[in-house]
This record gives sequence, structure tokens and C-alpha cells, in this order.
Amino acid sequence: MKLKGSQYMNEKEFPFCIRSFTHTEYNLPPIHSHDFVELVYIAEGEAQHSFEGELYDISAGDVYIINPGEVHTYIIQPGGKLEIINCLFMPSFIDEALLKEFGISESMDYFYVHPFLDNKERFYHGLNLRGQDAAEVFSLLNRMADESKGLRKGYSTLIRLQLIQLLVQLSRSYEEQQHYKEPAIFRNQERKILVQRICGYLERHFHQKLSLAILSDLFNISARHLNRVFKDDTGKTVIEALHDIRIERAKHLLLESDEKVISIAMEVGYDDPAFFTRLFSRKVGVSPGKFRGEIVHSLVKSVN
Repeated sequence: MKLKGSQYMNEKEFPFCIRSFTHTEYNLPPIHSHDFVELVYIAEGEAQHSFEGELYDISAGDVYIINPGEVHTYIIQPGGKLEIINCLFMPSFIDEALLKEFGISESMDYFYVHPFLDNKERFYHGLNLRGQDAAEVFSLLNRMADESKGLRKGYSTLIRLQLIQLLVQLSRSYEEQQHYKEPAIFRNQERKILVQRICGYLERHFHQKLSLAILSDLFNISARHLNRVFKDDTGKTVIEALHDIRIERAKHLLLESDEKVISIAMEVGYDDPAFFTRLFSRKVGVSPGKFRGEIVHSLVKSVN
């Protein structure tokens, strides 16, 4: 089951929704994905989170983000319950320029990094809040819910600012928790986190004009060092990774829509359709048009 943002929010005017739920073994959500970002705070109880085919223990104080397209649900033992607060919003809800204007883009590790870690890494390095940190986040979520219900003048601006405050607070809490780790391990993780931050940014902004110069300025590191660290960790240069993300997205669009190849090229970040076609052919083995035709033909054949 795939849930749509339009079921919960006005995607054009105010693509945000905050909700509280109490789940038991009798009212669990079906296995589902969605086209919006879901930030989850576990207010009370414990359960297992079924995420992309893996199970993870969760309990009060846990905070995590589910990205568009990721499949998940919960498993609760008989007699148990799970109280959660969900912040649902479209990826466009927080404007990148706004973060830069406030000078806090470097503080957004929790939002930009951890949603893009691989499954095991993300939940292994999860954030669990206790004491004052938990109380502050819970209070902030409740204020956001009150604003969302009251619809008073300026509520939309205030909720955006409160969400940014929430993400900065989570990022700060996560950073403080990392300081308890052994220093040498932490230094290695810093390099890994830098690569994960870059990967996360590429995943979210693949359709924009990106270059090593832009990325090195964004992450405050020289282009040469950025590329070296990235290749050491992934085996690819940053631009190779960007091309791979764009081509994978193009493959999905070719199969899921009737858009022309030239439109798809523009949608995934290529101004030159001829270059896109050459790159696609080199990486996939066939041209975009032939790829679409062959897959559709094989599907039809399998049905018949």
C-alpha cells in the first residue's frame, strides 16, 4: 500500500501534518510506503519496527525518519501498546535557502544524513532521547500540534520554524551522544558521516545543477579532499554517484510514466538530452526508449 500526501495535507498550500496515535496488536497499520517524509517520535511503549524487511526494537524516546518510498509497519506483542507522534511533510516543506539564511544547514546532520544511511546503519546509530532532551522535544511537538489545530494567524510560518527548531535540537542531541564514543572510532565515523551527508544531499537534490565546486562549498571542504574521501569510501567519484542516482530515477520514470525521454532527462537533471541518452545507454546497455520498450514487452509477455 502506498499512501499519498494528499490524504493528510494540502500539498500546495501547506504540505505538513502532525498526528498522535496509540497502536496495539489490534490496530496496526498495514505494510505501507508513502510519498512524504515521516518523522516519528515514540512517546510511550515498545514494539518492533518492520522496516524494509528487517526488524528493529523501538521504545519510548526513539526518534527516526521514514523517507518517501520506504516500506514499514509495526509489530506489537499481545497486551502491548505504542504511542507515537508523527510529523508528516513533503520534502519541499523546508526550503534549503531558508536553512542557509538561518546559518544552520551544517547543524542538520540528523535530517540530511540519517534518513539516507543504509537500513542497518541508520537504526544502529539511532537517536534515543531521555530526561530533559525528551521533555523538550515532546513539548515542541505538542506546540506544533496546537498550532496546527488552532490555525491562528501566522501558524504556517511558526510551524516551519518549530520544525527547524526540532531538527536542530535532534541534531544537537545526536551529536552530544556521539561524544561518549571512543575518540578513534569517532574520527573514523566523522569521515563516514561526511560521505553519508554527501550521499543524502545527492539523493535529495539530484535534479538540480550540482558540481564539485558547489558541494565543496556546501560541506566546507576542498573539492580534491571531498572527492578523495568519497571515492575511498564508495569506490566512486561524487559525479559518478550522482549519475548513478539520476539514471536509476530515470529508469523508474521510464517505466512508471508516459513522459517523453527529453522530459525525463530534464526531470533528473540533464539539460542535454543527447548526453543523457549516451550516458543511459552506456550504464544500462540500451537506450532509454529501448529500455522502456523491452521492459514493457517482457511484462506483457509474462502476463500472456
